[in-house]
Amino acid sequence: MRKAIVSALAATGAVGALCLPATAAADEVDPMIVGGHDATQTYSFMVSLQQQGSHLCGGALINPDTVVTAAHCVEGGGDFTVRVGSNDNTSGGEQAAVSSTRSHDTADLAVLKLDRQLSAAPIDIAADSGATGTPTRIIGWGQTCPESGCGEVPTNLQELDTQVVDDADCQGIDGAGEICTDNPNGDSGACYGDSGGPQIKGSEGNWELIGATSRTGNGDPTCATGPSIYTDVTAYTDWITQNTTS
Repeated sequence: MRKAIVSALAATGAVGALCLPATAAADEVDPMIVGGHDATQTYSFMVSLQQQGSHLCGGALINPDTVVTAAHCVEGGGDFTVRVGSNDNTSGGEQAAVSSTRSHDTADLAVLKLDRQLSAAPIDIAADSGATGTPTRIIGWGQTCPESGCGEVPTNLQELDTQVVDDADCQGIDGAGEICTDNPNGDSGACYGDSGGPQIKGSEGNWELIGATSRTGNGDPTCATGPSIYTDVTAYTDWITQNTTS
């Protein structure tokens, strides 16, 4: 499922790992948000991770020069750049090159160091992801139709309000380090190209980061047919700190 999500994200710019396994190559990432809508606000911390000027995965700016994303988005290596703080992944915001990447040994999580500090306001990592039923929002440029390769990825950032659901609703989830996230109405959620993108909780002006898009939660290559699995960023705060200060 994770590989399928990654492929979808790369192709469409939103869910990468959501439809592909974590072992998928970066050039296979291409998921998007299905059933969402154009972003209702500008998220200063929102990152479009790109190669050769094209959207690959999402990410979140957590420090002026540090981005958190999914490990499967960068495992293929290569020259990466970011566009930060724009709802359009082709223009606006700030740009920087990725100078180094560090991936977690077991979790679908990576920290990217940028070649310069940005002025965009980063997002804080929450103290915890929240209990079952916690309202959350997912944002990304992943595919907006559910089948792999069914359409172009959007240039306008998409958002979808959802919630944390019971771990039992997701197949193969690591309850200690991952979040099972609902697919509203049974047909909405992350898709190809959304990989690495943020799951947040709170409200405008007070958003906190809790997750990074990883993969589908039911093993189906068709997006939004079941809950999605997000890496629980809050469970790896110590690791993130160690790899942003060393």
